[in-house]
Amino acid sequence: MIDWTAGLVRALDSRETAFEMFFRDDNVGWADDRLFTLLDIFAAHECPIDLAAIPAAISDKLAALLIGRKKSGEDIGIHQHGFMHRNNEPAGCACEFGPARPAAAQGRDIGEGRRALLGMFGHYLDPIFTPPWNRCTQVTGRVLVDLGIATLSRDLTAGLLNIDGLAERPIHIDWLAKAKGRRIPFADVSSVIARRITDGAGPVGIMLHHAEMCDDDFEACAALVRTVAGHPNVRLVPMRSAVPRHEADRDWRELVNWSA
Repeated sequence: MIDWTAGLVRALDSRETAFEMFFRDDNVGWADDRLFTLLDIFAAHECPIDLAAIPAAISDKLAALLIGRKKSGEDIGIHQHGFMHRNNEPAGCACEFGPARPAAAQGRDIGEGRRALLGMFGHYLDPIFTPPWNRCTQVTGRVLVDLGIATLSRDLTAGLLNIDGLAERPIHIDWLAKAKGRRIPFADVSSVIARRITDGAGPVGIMLHHAEMCDDDFEACAALVRTVAGHPNVRLVPMRSAVPRHEADRDWRELVNWSA
């Protein structure tokens, strides 16, 4: 495999201050074997990773294995990824919580999904919501606030909802990005990361999809994680670090009621 990390290292070395980086892996509940391959990479480098878990797809067995890893010291964050990861739009782009769905329907599904995850993960569940396909509406944002979910994470290109009481933690880089239906080479994706490192103050959020990854993808991901985990100008952080403290505290109180 071509060594594309040199440009990334140069960008890291050029910084005068450290910046934050986080990783979010979507579609947890699918392809468990590939998920654990990914988690092994992050554990080997003591790198935090946040898992966006599909409530309707998570098994009790998977939940127990993830909790076991957390208890063993792995820095794994777990939060809600929609409800069923199903397209509910009659036309246009795929979206589970899109304009075709009123607040009551969105609230029912998000609430049911959250209760299901709380039943499996309890206080290990973070008050964060990632919508499938990184798409949702203003209605979704207001529903999240009403349900006590403090943070929304979407792709940066989706913009911000700017809703009172809702923090936003956007993703900046899709590690498996495509252009015209074809995968963009890792060297090009790495160049985009390098430019953001050079030009911005951070953070840099990187999105993964373990279910779509092959052996070469895992090898490239390991090279990326190894490069950033060992650099002094990178602060690897979990997504929950963006959750407002008072909102997180409120969420833990509600966990007790919802799990009872």
